[in-house]
Amino acid sequence: QVQLVESGGGLVQPGGSLTLSCAASGFTFSSYAMSWYRQAPGKERELVAVITSFGGINYADSVKGRFTISRDNAKNTVYLQMNNLKPEDTAAYHCNAHWFTKVYWGQGTQVTVSS
Repeated sequence: QVQLVESGGGLVQPGGSLTLSCAASGFTFSSYAMSWYRQAPGKERELVAVITSFGGINYADSVKGRFTISRDNAKNTVYLQMNNLKPEDTAAYHCNAHWFTKVYWGQGTQVTVSS
């Protein structure tokens, strides 16, 4: 049974930091590209960051220089370190696993940036 379980969301003040984690099980984690997406109310889902099975990384322009994606294949976990958070980063953050036609999603974790 495939599972992607996100954690680490919460309420943080502008300029603060959070680290999201996504624990994976039920598939060969090291073979999959892992991504973080986010969706704010009334907005379309947005790709935030992706890390390939080979370690290639890309970020959305809106988070470059502030967010860092990483993976630990020994722990089957992908992380998103988020620094200098802004109110516009408020959204539900979802973990995504992708390998050819196989795509899996987590349930999401809420991040709210507000003073």
